[in-house]
Amino acid sequence: MTLSTILIIILILALVGAFPAWPHSVKWGYGPSGVLGILLIVVLVLLLTGRM
Repeated sequence: MTLSTILIIILILALVGAFPAWPHSVKWGYGPSGVLGILLIVVLVLLLTGRM
């Protein structure tokens, strides 16, 4: 597995963990999951363009 694959897996797991549907993260709002979603999109775009 390459580093980029591991990074994508970690970002997806963090995105699921920060989603505000879980009881421990209801008061957080959509901030953490939004930031992680944007990071995931940036990493995917970098992978698709071949810059990573």
